[in-house]
Amino acid sequence: MALENKLNITDSAELARTEEKISKTKAVELFESGILNDLTAGSFNALAEIHRFLFDDIYEFAGKIRTVNIAKGSFRFAPVMYLEIALKHIEEMPQSTFDEIVEKYVEMNIAHPFREGNGRSTRIWLDCILKKELNMVVDWSLVDKDDYLLAMERSPIKDIEIKFLLKNALTNKINEREIYMKGIDASYHYEGYSVYRTSEL
Repeated sequence: MALENKLNITDSAELARTEEKISKTKAVELFESGILNDLTAGSFNALAEIHRFLFDDIYEFAGKIRTVNIAKGSFRFAPVMYLEIALKHIEEMPQSTFDEIVEKYVEMNIAHPFREGNGRSTRIWLDCILKKELNMVVDWSLVDKDDYLLAMERSPIKDIEIKFLLKNALTNKINEREIYMKGIDASYHYEGYSVYRTSEL
């Protein structure tokens, strides 16, 4: 079953294709509009605005904190009942060094604040922080997708792998659209979320 959407698409594969096409078009608009430069890098509001911009044409929940608990395989993202507290904590985390920025990124991934589209939105959010604090961004074309997904799965326990991958892909080409767009690739994001009840915790 496809997620409920504004386009009334009921086939999940069709929705995935349409979502990727629309979100990539919106990502280009977001980059070229200059809006990213006006956001407070590292804040949840910045992430919510990125998500809203990318997915507002597709989902009613664009830019809004999820109201269901979600899991990927056996890993359960932050429960809804603790989500707002977690987001406040993440927002307050330091972000002055590369290690601090990636640690903040990992925590935001664990929070997974939206029902869908977390990966793409959070990678743009990460690049906004890196750009502001270090004058660098990630060249996602240098990051192997399988290595990235495995490193992100392990990152809640050990973040050394994701730090290594991202550090080796840093570039000072912060204003190149092609580099920015590599992070929007849907194949980098977690797919197949399941929803569970709080009573199943």
